[in-house]
Amino acid sequence: MPEAPSAQTIQTWERHSRQHGSGITAAQLAGRWTLEQLWDRTVTPQPALAASLRLLQAQLQLGPEPTTANPTRLEVRNSVAVGGLELRFDGWGGLQGRRPLLHFSFENLQLSLGRWRLWQQPLGEPAAARRPFFALIATGTDTEGRWLLARGRGGGLAYWRSTCRASRV
Repeated sequence: MPEAPSAQTIQTWERHSRQHGSGITAAQLAGRWTLEQLWDRTVTPQPALAASLRLLQAQLQLGPEPTTANPTRLEVRNSVAVGGLELRFDGWGGLQGRRPLLHFSFENLQLSLGRWRLWQQPLGEPAAARRPFFALIATGTDTEGRWLLARGRGGGLAYWRSTCRASRV
């Protein structure tokens, strides 16, 4: 696993993002992202939680690539899996602001075993003020592929990696 950025680097990127925006676009987010590292609000590493979520194959999928009709709208899928058993949240999101924020909400919760759907539950739309979001701090590429750093509504930081682009979520 590639080395995650240091706390000092994260704080520098976050200051820059707050002051000038990250410039991250919906097209840069399209793909399948695998969780690598987590930090709490104070940028203290959370290695046990991150390892547990990696063991559960935590993924964030964003796509398809935005269209000219709505360049900021993305399908959003968040999932964890054990073997062939997958728990998945599906919904929509969009970019807002200069930083930007990726606001999203989930419309459906599904439990599947391989290609068989075992259970499905529609989810209600949360009030706009309570919708989850990721404040997009930085993204880039290195020898291991693409990476993304974002702070969630609860204050934690997540470092995601992607080695492929998704055509559809």
